[in-house]
Amino acid sequence: MTEFSDQEVSGVARTLCRDCAATVPAGERRCSSCGSPRLISHPELMGLSIAHIDCDAFYASVEKRDNPELTNKPVIVGGGRRGVVSACCYIARTRGVRSAMPMFQALKACPDAVVIRPNMEKYQRIGGEIKAMMRDTTPAVESISIDEAFLDLGGTETLHHSSPAQTLIKLIKRIETETGVTASVGLSYNKFLAKMASDLDKPRGFAIIGRTEAIAFLTPRPVSAIWGVGKSLCQRLDRDGLKTIGQLRRLDERELVARYGKIGARLAHLSRGEDNRRVGEGRATKSISSETTFAQDIRDADRLERRLWPLCEEVARRLKKQGLAAGGITLKMKTSKFRIITRSRQLDQPTQLAQILFDAATPLVKELADGPSYRLIGIGAAKLCDADAADRPSLIDTRVQSISRVESAIDMVRMKFGTPAIRRGRSLIKD
Repeated sequence: MTEFSDQEVSGVARTLCRDCAATVPAGERRCSSCGSPRLISHPELMGLSIAHIDCDAFYASVEKRDNPELTNKPVIVGGGRRGVVSACCYIARTRGVRSAMPMFQALKACPDAVVIRPNMEKYQRIGGEIKAMMRDTTPAVESISIDEAFLDLGGTETLHHSSPAQTLIKLIKRIETETGVTASVGLSYNKFLAKMASDLDKPRGFAIIGRTEAIAFLTPRPVSAIWGVGKSLCQRLDRDGLKTIGQLRRLDERELVARYGKIGARLAHLSRGEDNRRVGEGRATKSISSETTFAQDIRDADRLERRLWPLCEEVARRLKKQGLAAGGITLKMKTSKFRIITRSRQLDQPTQLAQILFDAATPLVKELADGPSYRLIGIGAAKLCDADAADRPSLIDTRVQSISRVESAIDMVRMKFGTPAIRRGRSLIKD
């Protein structure tokens, strides 16, 4: 087991190089091993092991990596003028562009931006490579999204012959070298504070929140900074005069539970920097969905169904990848006046097949079509269960085996040659 010096154990600030992970003598401004000025120092640096890693402007970074001509240009990844911003680079962010912003607003704020349609297959592949590197580092990895995860590096000192902080520095360097994507790290003693820390020093950041400073760090911050406090709860807290985390901490847990229900207990603990969740105890996936916004409003059922099919394929692909099956589906449609309409249907048996999802949703589309015009359509897989229960031979629907064989063949071709290699006729949208 790696042994640390008395200086490390006593809480005296230690300094590491963020480029080579070497220990740097106190007072030095550059690393004596590699010459880098990117140093990090903290009294608890060698004793913290819970990390949150978040790739920097992931989609946009991948596109800039693949096209160096975009390096110094504002880049927006998203749909057409009727769509929204999926991601944007930091140059675009300085112009006021934000994720989920309507595209017309983003282009008004940054008219010289280069807009790129999302390539989810590419992003998923690179995200998978990054997650594999994380799992090479520690088995305790909790994926949050395609480009971020929690890691627990406690107990890895013997394996890597270095402290968790040094191991993280090496991991980030490997990610950047092998994928061309940069990432930021938050290091702390629990997941809540690690997540907050990772946002403090972007891009290519490494921020630490230790035990001794947690309360002082949290006190002035707005309640909206607490992970999971959405707009509605934030407004309720604001009406009650609770604007900062420090104000929230003045109330005991019983009073917060009485006011806000179950989440009150969570607010009480997090306001004190307490979070006992272990890495890996993330929320189970409750639904998988995909949606698209049209360039022009659509009323006709046939045209709506043609837009629905590729969404069913995407949901089926994600179900298969995650080893899940859908016990039901939910159709989502948004009218030209921005009214959202949903319809749900339970399936005869769980499925991973795009065709079954499509067949269940099309009657719902027909029911809603030929009335108002629509600007968006989406489909979600609900009532998720393990894939072992999916698409078993059935006397009710004898097509299941045939559909499964066809989709398996298509999946094999796409795995070898990529998604565009084979497409069904209904996915070729001409209008």
